[in-house]
Amino acid sequence: MKNSFLKASLYLCLLVISACEKAPTTISYDDAAIANESQTNDWLAYGRTHNERRFSPSDQINEGNVAKLKVDWFLDLPKDVGLVSTPLVVDGTLYFTGTMNVIRAVNAATGKLLWEYDPKVAEAIRGTQRTGWKHNRGISFYEGKLFAATWDGRLFALDAQSGKELWMVRTFDIDRALYITGAPKAFNGLVLIGNGGTESGPTRGWVTAYHADTGEEAWKFYIVPGNPADGFENAAMEMAAKTWTGEWWRHGGGGNAWHGFTYDPEFNAIYIGTGNGSPWNRKIRSPGGGDNLFLCSIVALDADTGEYLWHYQTTPGESWDYNSNMDIVLADLALGDDEKPVKAILHAPKNGFFYVIDRETGKLVSAEPFVETTWATHIDIETGRPVEVPGARYETDTAYITPNAYGGHSWHAMSYSSETGLAYIPAQHYATNYSDLGFDIEGFQMEPFVGGFGVNPLPAEQPEEYPSSLIAWDPVNQESVWEIPQKSGPNGGTLTTAGNLLFQGRADGRFLAYDATTGDELWNFDMGLGMTAAPITFELNGKQYVSMLVGWGGGSAGIGSLFSTEKYSGSNLGWDYGKHMRRLVTFSLDGSAEMPAQPPPHFPEPLEAPEFEIDAALAQQGALEFGACLGCHGFNAVASGMAPDLRASAIPLEKDSFAAVVRDGALVAGGMPGTPGISDAQLEALQHYIRHRARETL
Repeated sequence: MKNSFLKASLYLCLLVISACEKAPTTISYDDAAIANESQTNDWLAYGRTHNERRFSPSDQINEGNVAKLKVDWFLDLPKDVGLVSTPLVVDGTLYFTGTMNVIRAVNAATGKLLWEYDPKVAEAIRGTQRTGWKHNRGISFYEGKLFAATWDGRLFALDAQSGKELWMVRTFDIDRALYITGAPKAFNGLVLIGNGGTESGPTRGWVTAYHADTGEEAWKFYIVPGNPADGFENAAMEMAAKTWTGEWWRHGGGGNAWHGFTYDPEFNAIYIGTGNGSPWNRKIRSPGGGDNLFLCSIVALDADTGEYLWHYQTTPGESWDYNSNMDIVLADLALGDDEKPVKAILHAPKNGFFYVIDRETGKLVSAEPFVETTWATHIDIETGRPVEVPGARYETDTAYITPNAYGGHSWHAMSYSSETGLAYIPAQHYATNYSDLGFDIEGFQMEPFVGGFGVNPLPAEQPEEYPSSLIAWDPVNQESVWEIPQKSGPNGGTLTTAGNLLFQGRADGRFLAYDATTGDELWNFDMGLGMTAAPITFELNGKQYVSMLVGWGGGSAGIGSLFSTEKYSGSNLGWDYGKHMRRLVTFSLDGSAEMPAQPPPHFPEPLEAPEFEIDAALAQQGALEFGACLGCHGFNAVASGMAPDLRASAIPLEKDSFAAVVRDGALVAGGMPGTPGISDAQLEALQHYIRHRARETL
């Protein structure tokens, strides 16, 4: 009996030990871990660490052996379209965001899918009017939890080990003309999120911080002031209101923070990159002028309370869609004879100037143009303000402006190497003629889901022979060290490493490695599909990997030919919707995976449909209606990969089928939201416009 009891006890102990050995370990990284620049195993934040530099101290893959880089493993993603996010790697697991905000976890050494979480965006938006896009730039990690946001405005937390939903909150009412495409920022026990929608209707931008453990709101900061008659939320809004004129609150004001959040543990500050005005034209939203704070700014807030600390405005009273939602990179720079380095912010926003800002005070250190700028000659260092070119605000005539609304640099990630001292910018070179002739300036009013700019962006002669370039920028001397012109774009974000390497995926399907010091090309791999995301690197079991999401996406994959000219013939690259396999691809020096080749570029052939008789007046009306569609289906109905090319689709030819998709949301699962309020007359006008464009381009 005693022996049986001992055996049973021993067996029970063995079961307990076995269970403990198999139980998942709790992943717990705090702010100190996320701020650690020296570790090489993980990629813990959007920009790798809280500094957002996208620099890795890994050097196993280096300038001497990068030519041997090969595919180690890949994961096909047949349900995905545009892939623009930055993956995270935590304790050997790689996490990333796919189309419609689906979160996946895979084994970082093998690519095996571990779990998948679907927030069911299609169900959330079914039967509602919607604006925005179905792609997303990333996720955030903090103390064992993953944080992500949905197109329709929800923020949620998942257990990183299991993918189990822990909490979910709605950050704005689903009926509002807003959306989320940016990555949340987790820090200091909180998680921060903003939103987009400046061009989709009257909107007043804000950011909200939630408690990471519970999803309970901690604090909220509005970016522009509301109606003074309602009172101000804080002293910062009261101050900002003095820089606006007229009844700006009727137009919302804008400023939406859809990207560009950086946490600074040293000063316990969160830096917010803010958006452009709503509408673009200051003559409409603030007719008496004014700086319109806090548009196009970096705003520093207390990380615990959300209280205002300081701001620096890159484009006072902006009128060109020059938001400052771009990377906010933290670096210590040795400037001048002073031995004490400046604790700096590096920032290259849309307006074309590269800024170095003292992040303790918000004072401008230096600023110089990194691309062509016709709206301002320079930045006055004493005042910190741009010196504008007369007529740049299209006061009396059309104004030739570069950069245009695409920006000298958009959200495509910039990186910074502390070893070379260089920032690596995916730059763009576009111009537009701005004009508000014919607009009713006093009577202009945006409507939700209709939106508008308040100005016409018209075609213009482009400033360079190339639309994009990769620029290595010296922030100390404020000058370009080298530049590589690129025939197509926009191109993906950058990654730099201690192996003296710089990686970038391009719109034309090439994934490249450069010598980070000289810009010499060292390695070139054909992915067979354009890239917009940024690569990452990590180490497992003493082996360095480089991973890249391959799936042409972002606004350019939707808007397509907007602002393009014959000179920029690469604007439509042949990455047709549904024709090429989207993938997560990981490389190593000893990779041996055989990845199937992609189909060649494909350009949709418009359907002839000779039986359809086009009414010219209806087609003209349909061109106006199509303004709500071009963000995905392309300018002038020429799609570029985000959505089907409607000129080649049979659905618009048949009234009932067209209504089922556009009005009733029959294809909402694929990201095509319904528009319940659209009338039969509007649908008919759209049919005639699409047919007109198909015949024009046959």
